[in-house]
Amino acid sequence: MTEQTLHGWFADSVRKFPDAPALVVAGESLSYAELDRRSGEFADRLAEAGPAPRVGLLASRSVLAYAAYLAALRAGGTVVPLNATYPAERNRTIAEAAGLDVIVADPGQDTSFAGPVRVADLGRERAPGPGAAPGQAAGSDDLAYLLFTSGSTGRPKGVPIRHRNLDAFLRFNIARYGVGPGCRLSQTFDLTFDPSVFDLFVAWGAGATLVVPSREQLYDPARFVDRHRITHWYSVPSIVSVARRAGTLAPGSMRSLRWSLFAGEQLTLDQAGAWADAAPDSTVENLYGPTELSVTVSAYRLPRDRSAWPRTSNATVPIGEVYPHLEHRVTADGELQVRGPQRFAGYLDPADDEGRFAESESESGPESESGPGPESESGPAPGGPAPDAWYRTGDRVSREDGQLVHRGRLDHQVKVLGQRVELPEIESALRKFAGLYDVVVVPVPDAVGDTLLAAVYSGHAVAARDLRASLRGHLPAHMIPRRYLPVPRLPLNASGKVDRSACAVLATGSGAAGGVR
Repeated sequence: MTEQTLHGWFADSVRKFPDAPALVVAGESLSYAELDRRSGEFADRLAEAGPAPRVGLLASRSVLAYAAYLAALRAGGTVVPLNATYPAERNRTIAEAAGLDVIVADPGQDTSFAGPVRVADLGRERAPGPGAAPGQAAGSDDLAYLLFTSGSTGRPKGVPIRHRNLDAFLRFNIARYGVGPGCRLSQTFDLTFDPSVFDLFVAWGAGATLVVPSREQLYDPARFVDRHRITHWYSVPSIVSVARRAGTLAPGSMRSLRWSLFAGEQLTLDQAGAWADAAPDSTVENLYGPTELSVTVSAYRLPRDRSAWPRTSNATVPIGEVYPHLEHRVTADGELQVRGPQRFAGYLDPADDEGRFAESESESGPESESGPGPESESGPAPGGPAPDAWYRTGDRVSREDGQLVHRGRLDHQVKVLGQRVELPEIESALRKFAGLYDVVVVPVPDAVGDTLLAAVYSGHAVAARDLRASLRGHLPAHMIPRRYLPVPRLPLNASGKVDRSACAVLATGSGAAGGVR
């Protein structure tokens, strides 16, 4: 079977279903033929940046954003999503690391960070023309997109994903969820968050319709689903909590839904139950996967019969079984490791590969629950990780009633609002921009059980508002701690190291509550 590029998936649907609706966003509806024509015009302009351009996309939830995404792929280029809510300094860092050739931005966006990189004005009028010839300018081994995740070194890490990493993923998921013409898929994720790739290309690879909510509509998902007759919903579990607190998730309010998918953070059984009540004709699934493994690698389908739902030790929905076209194993310390066609080939900066791959085979083969497991110190082979190397997810799992259950991180990485965050990056920013010396950032639960970030530091107390203000120009909003707790000295464990667990206890107590101001 020939591997498709991302644009190849879309182009096939253009040929098969030219008049079917492809995109509904911001009050506009475009057919496959119309979206193809628009992206073709944009591709011509992007090609002016040279062959295989790296295209920074500072656009979201607009026709321009999706047409430009397709245009970059059509021109044989690499999509590098940027986020308008990020500080200019962070977008500048990403633009420089990615080696952008051109930036596409929604009208009114601040592009002052671009420096010498050209900002393409795709919105300008242009004489009608045939547009770019349909077809695939890129090959399956070329880069499709480049995403940047929070980095433990204090800088974002670039994750390059090639077209071939996504082919098996798309085939599997289109079939699993019965996607085709007439299906209407939500697009809740920002383009900087890789589950958005599922939304776009599971829909466009099957002739379905991608329906994009505004940010305001995300607070009332039931109304959005009902108004737009959504059949396939996909989001972070946090949206369930937001809707419940707002009182907008009434039982039976989402009758059009056939599938409800969640990923990006742990889905609790309580959240799943509330959503299932609101969408009684929908099948609920919990998906799992890191960006480096091209979106998701496992899924667990909750039975329709509520009495048959699992009871896990941490009250979360299992992450289920790893996809059949991938291999996985679990090490003695519970780390899930995966390899196969969805595994990326290594970070943009090869230095980031260190410690993230296990090259050697060991006595504990795939699906091992005991034994020595892969050598934890195994690093990338010279010239990059070997094609058959295991990617070390850093996620701890266990088997409960035959299903994999996510038990947290082995390192200091957490997810906040579905976004992956490296705590050392925030600590580095607090030391650098807020003048703190000894500081630890820990995740703690808020009043309703969601995750928030708290900073525990030694030294003189500083007003929380001043600490937050010092970070706003350097970190995205979801990475700025909400709680700040000054202590005489940071607690240490028996080894003399900072005791993060003890810091979390302090931050959860009443002493930290006063730091929210």
